[in-house]
Amino acid sequence: MSKTQSELVPENYIRRQTLTNAERYITTEIKEYESKVLSAQDQIKELELSLYKNLCEEISQDVKNILETANILAEIDVLASFAEAATQFNYIRPALNNNSQIDIQSGRHPVVEKMVGTSKFVPNDIFLSNEDTQLMILTGPNMAGKSTYIRQIGIIVLMAQIGSYVPASSAKIGLVDRIFTRIGMQDDISVGHSTFMIEMVETASIIYNASPKSLIILDEIGRGTSTYDGLAIAKSIAEFIHDQRSLGCKTLFATHITN
Repeated sequence: MSKTQSELVPENYIRRQTLTNAERYITTEIKEYESKVLSAQDQIKELELSLYKNLCEEISQDVKNILETANILAEIDVLASFAEAATQFNYIRPALNNNSQIDIQSGRHPVVEKMVGTSKFVPNDIFLSNEDTQLMILTGPNMAGKSTYIRQIGIIVLMAQIGSYVPASSAKIGLVDRIFTRIGMQDDISVGHSTFMIEMVETASIIYNASPKSLIILDEIGRGTSTYDGLAIAKSIAEFIHDQRSLGCKTLFATHITN
């Protein structure tokens, strides 16, 4: 209210603030309401905390049954998802066994197939065995499909071992104890590791931890260094993995090197 009109202010108005050409007033009722509004947030937090504590106490009294129910629902959810995917995308039931063979006919990459469409995706076969077809070397130009193919095999084996149907016309898969992959290029400048350093550290870890029951997937090993050094490294790793006395596990090895 302007200062010239200050005489018209009711007696129950309380001056709140004086400005250059005006006065601000407040009433007792407004002041009480303001207090309630300002304290409401604190009251909300206190009430929320109280309700949360009460809920936790109630849950803790029956936590065993709740966790068992959650586990059952999670299992049903996973199995229902497997069934829906198998029906929708024409997956088949793989035959699992304890031998060393991986025999997949007309295998498909589940993600790539969905992106490009079933009619455009070209299925691929594979046969790996610790006895006679233990190491497969894939060569070809960029964008030929090498990485997609080796990823596809790894995904199908993994899907089979978690209880899912797989994208193929038939699949006989010997159980593997681990699936190791060395795919992609990246460095880690925060710890001073170059692309080549990371590539070698990860490859060494695979070689040290793999067993004859493992599946190894390697993509362009040795590309982080010079051509001839990369050739020597790739050749040495392939020979070591293939040697039954050293490791002798099933391996997919994609490379640009053709000699």
